[in-house]
Amino acid sequence: MRTTLRLLFFFWMLGLAAQNSVEGVWRTIDHETGKAKSLVKIYIGTDGKLYGKIIKLYGYEKPEERICENCPQPYTNKKVIGMQIINGLTKKGNEWVGDQLLFAPDRKSFYDAKIWLEGDKLKVRGYIGWFYSTQTWERATGEM
Repeated sequence: MRTTLRLLFFFWMLGLAAQNSVEGVWRTIDHETGKAKSLVKIYIGTDGKLYGKIIKLYGYEKPEERICENCPQPYTNKKVIGMQIINGLTKKGNEWVGDQLLFAPDRKSFYDAKIWLEGDKLKVRGYIGWFYSTQTWERATGEM
């Protein structure tokens, strides 16, 4: 009985740790319309830095064929699904930060970035100089 309780406690703790991590699949939300735009898979690379790529798009007739037209290199004319948009952010306290590493395909821009958790939401902030915009992403559970 004690072994079973210990195992249950162990797996419960693992579940809590996973929920307190920025790693996972996140639904991006358009702050103007409130509608889902995409799913982004965020993961920590072997170098210990944070990466993220678009794995699903919403609102397009043929999302798998959508390409990033007129985007800066190396994204020019590349498919949006599979595109790496978070490129090597470094952990600093409870945040992940980086210089000109967040790429926004819809705006065709690079931004300085800061990512952090607030409860069960992911805050994603892009900077250009002193100006910034913060998006709130939702954890996508059971959706792919």
